[in-house]
Amino acid sequence: MSLITLGVDDLSRARRFYEEGLGWRVGLAVEDEVVFFLLNGVILSLYSRVDLAKDAGVPDSGGGFTGISLAHNVGSQAEVDSVLSEAERAGGRIVKPASKAEWGGYSGYFADPDGHLWEVAHNPY
Repeated sequence: MSLITLGVDDLSRARRFYEEGLGWRVGLAVEDEVVFFLLNGVILSLYSRVDLAKDAGVPDSGGGFTGISLAHNVGSQAEVDSVLSEAERAGGRIVKPASKAEWGGYSGYFADPDGHLWEVAHNPY
C-alpha cells in the first residue's frame, strides 16, 4: 500500500484537522483540490468526497460505517491516550475510549470530522 485517499466534505476543515490538529506535515497541496500528507512511507490524501465517488464511478451515499478503519500504532498506553486527546482537541470525536483490548493490547477509536474511523493502539507484543 502506498496511498490512501479519504473523501471529505470540506477540504479546508479536513486539512486543518490533520495538519494543525494532529501536526501532520503536508507534502503537497493543490489549493481547493487535494492535500497529500507524507506518513512513514505511506501517503494519505484528502480529496472531495463527491469528486472521489465520481472518479470511481459510484454513488456518493453519504455517511455511516463503511466497513473500514485506519490504524495508528504507538509505543505505549500513554501515547494512545495522548493521541486520542489530541484528536478530540482538534475536532475529532472519540468513538471508543481507550481500554485494554481482548487481544492483550490497549486501544481506542476516534472519528475525524468526516467520520473516518481511526484506531489508536499499543501492542505490547
